[in-house]
Amino acid sequence: MSFTAEVKDELSRVEGHCESCDIAELAALVRVCGALSFHGSGAYSIRVSTETGAVARTVIHLAHKVFDLDTSLTVRRSNLHKTRNYLIEIPEQKGLEQALIKMGVLVLGRGLSSGIAARVVARPCCRAAYLRGAFMAGGFIADPRGDFHLEIAVTGDEFADDLIELLDDENITARVNRRRGSYAIYLKSFDDIARFLTVIGARRTAHAVDNVRVMKSVKNDVNRRVNAELANQARSTGAAADQLALIDAVEREVGLDNLPPALAAFCEARRAHPDLSLRDLGATMRPPMSKSALYHRVLRLEQLLKQTK
Repeated sequence: MSFTAEVKDELSRVEGHCESCDIAELAALVRVCGALSFHGSGAYSIRVSTETGAVARTVIHLAHKVFDLDTSLTVRRSNLHKTRNYLIEIPEQKGLEQALIKMGVLVLGRGLSSGIAARVVARPCCRAAYLRGAFMAGGFIADPRGDFHLEIAVTGDEFADDLIELLDDENITARVNRRRGSYAIYLKSFDDIARFLTVIGARRTAHAVDNVRVMKSVKNDVNRRVNAELANQARSTGAAADQLALIDAVEREVGLDNLPPALAAFCEARRAHPDLSLRDLGATMRPPMSKSALYHRVLRLEQLLKQTK
C-alpha cells in the first residue's frame, strides 16, 4: 500500500462532528472525483471513480447515512497497471436533487455550482470535513522520508480558489499550479503539511511526519557539524603544510641554529607534529601556548625570510 493510500485509509475511519460535516465531506468527494449527469428536469445521476478502496467505501457509507441514497459498486482491474478501479454509481432517484442542493453541488434555479457553497463550510468542523473529502478524492502525499510534498488535483479555477481560501482559514499556506485544464493545489513545507493532516483528522500520520521531521533535522545538524569539522581540518592541514614550507625556506636562507630560542622551539614542534592545528600544537609545548602566540611566531618567521631577500 502506498503512503497516500495509508493516509486515505486512516481518513476513511474519521467520523464527522455533526451531520453537516458528513454533508461537507460527501460534497467534496462528489465535487472532486465525481461526474454528474442530467436526465431532464430534476433528474440526475452521479458516477464516482477512484482507485482507492477507502474512498469508495466512504462515498457509499456517507451516501447511505446522510441521504439514504441507493448506490451500486463496480470493481474493475486494469491489466496494464495491475490496479483496481472502483466505480460508484448513484442512479436517478427521489431525493438525489435535494441532496445535490444540500451539498452545494447544485444551486436551485442556477444549475451547477462552480465554487464551494459558503453554508456547507460555515463551521470549522465542516471546513475540516470538506478538506478531508477533497484530499481523499484528489489528494497525493509523498513519503516524508523523501522529497516531501502534498497536493490535491481539482478542476475549475473558482473551485481551486475557494479551496485555497479554506486552507488559508486554517493558517495553511498553499499554492496552485495549472496542469492541462486542471489545477494542482500543493503544500511543500513540513509545518503546513503536518497542520493540514491534523486539521483533516489524520493525527497518526501527522505524528509520523513530525517524527520524520525531527530525524531529518538531527541528520542535517550532524551533517553540518561534520562538514564544518572537515572544512576546519582541511584548513588546518593546508596551514600546517604552508608553515612546514616556511620552516624549510628559513632553514635554507637563515639556518635554524641562528634563530631565537622561541622561533627555534616552534620550528621543532611543527616538524614533530605536522598534522596538528596551531591550537593543538600549542597544547604540546611546555609551557602550553595559545594559538595567537604561535601565529605571531609564524609571522616573525615570514618577516625574517623577507629580510634575507
